[in-house]
Amino acid sequence: MKFEDVLLEVSGFGRFQKLILSLSFLGRFTLPCHFMLSNFIAAVPSHHCNISGLDTSAAFVNLTVEQRQTVSVPAEADGTLSSCLMFPEPQFHLLSNTSNTTDLPAAEPCQNGWMFDNSTFKSTLASEWDLVCENKGLNKATTTIFFIGVMFGAVTFGSLSDKYGRRIMLLVSYVSGMGFAVISAFSTSYIMFAVLRFLTGFGITGIVIISSVLVVEWVDIENRKLVGVVDSLSWTFGNVVFPLIAYGFRDWRWLTIAVTCPLIPAIISWRWIPESARWLIASGQLEKAQYYLQKCAMMNQREATSTTKPENLALIVLTEKGSRKYTYLDLVRTPKIRQLAVLTGLTWFGVASTAYGIGFNIAGFGLNMYLTQFIYGVVELPAKLSVYYLLEKVGRRKTEVGSLLFTGVCLGINIFISKDHPGLRTIIAVLARGFSAVSFCTVILYSSELYPTVIRQNAMGYNSSMARLGVAVAPLILLLEDIWTSLPQVVLCSIAILTSLVAHFLPETRGRCLPETIEDIERPRDDPVGAPVTEMERTQNGL
Repeated sequence: MKFEDVLLEVSGFGRFQKLILSLSFLGRFTLPCHFMLSNFIAAVPSHHCNISGLDTSAAFVNLTVEQRQTVSVPAEADGTLSSCLMFPEPQFHLLSNTSNTTDLPAAEPCQNGWMFDNSTFKSTLASEWDLVCENKGLNKATTTIFFIGVMFGAVTFGSLSDKYGRRIMLLVSYVSGMGFAVISAFSTSYIMFAVLRFLTGFGITGIVIISSVLVVEWVDIENRKLVGVVDSLSWTFGNVVFPLIAYGFRDWRWLTIAVTCPLIPAIISWRWIPESARWLIASGQLEKAQYYLQKCAMMNQREATSTTKPENLALIVLTEKGSRKYTYLDLVRTPKIRQLAVLTGLTWFGVASTAYGIGFNIAGFGLNMYLTQFIYGVVELPAKLSVYYLLEKVGRRKTEVGSLLFTGVCLGINIFISKDHPGLRTIIAVLARGFSAVSFCTVILYSSELYPTVIRQNAMGYNSSMARLGVAVAPLILLLEDIWTSLPQVVLCSIAILTSLVAHFLPETRGRCLPETIEDIERPRDDPVGAPVTEMERTQNGL
């Protein structure tokens, strides 16, 4: 007997599963906000040296603000004020002839800090701790620090949720993520903020990898694609609402608190989230599994049959050895699982680095950055809704390969379009964002179907960590524009196309039962990696 047989008795997609999906949606809303938070809290407003203490003479004090800037701050070639240099003393002759620069003294770095333009932001990390000029690297490191924390958190929560259960570790992720995020808003130094931002990423990442697996483990084969799409729409909803929140909170401290607040109702509603019956059976907790299965049957208005009794649940073979504990080492011990881990890890890295390389470039439109972020969020809606059709009609593998390939093609096209055609570049960039959203939505559901129950959470933790490594690399890729303006586009295009080739070697999972044991993957098959077998194939092979 398989767990799918039990789900058939209690209903694999009823009110019980919809409750889990709704509660998961609530908890995941804050994730895209935090993932894209650096676009706003780490933004660098226009700035120039603070010249208030340069000269206190009456001749200088009586000048207008514009005149003071003219005599104190050197101009760049395009006529704008220098952001990082100032004159050692006022150059009053520039008031009568600004083009006479022959006798100007050598400019020096800012001596008294900077003055920032507060018309767009009331406060950012850059203006709070002067993270500009020689310190601009610290500001750019904010995103990387956060996602390194996410990467380590993914590995940790993946392992712990396989050991202690999905439900309790989800609560730990809720509480730790919210706690560190709120405390970070009260940071008194950049070092304190960087450490707390790392811990926020570490704590908050458990929400996505645990909730994704928990939902998939409670639904039947037919509805897995639906819950995968609906679950991913929480990111779309967050990406659409986030710029509206950011527009209302222009101070980085209040914005951090605002995007963290949705975790409060998520923590309150945690009491109604069930444990994974699959995990309970795999860990030998048959009475608890029976409790949740009977609760599922009752909510779905089904009659609980003898299949939910502990003695019958014990017949569901989920582990090779009843008391064996699984670790990340099981991802490399056997050949087909090892090959699968390499392929999915590379795919997640490529999908994430491409998607966030596009997402972090909100200045690329030449539009208001709030509007750009909003457009990036809105385009995900039709893209992800199309996934529901594609997963069933085309399949997981072809959808993943095709979306990555089209993402790369769009990025490649923009390399050859002149910046004199911003409208056309904008359309192509939006298409690339849409295709990347399809690839991300697909890979989450796809990966959870590829791995057996006994190591599924470890596998998702590993894959998520590879994705966060890709996200951490994305800001560094964008810095390559200092070498050549189009170089980031070339790199992202290459990553997308190469990742599509990697994904081509993954097995198809459409219409197949979730694999339960490592043997389900390792048994000889014609598939290149060893896909989970269907229930019909089990019957035919006498398994």
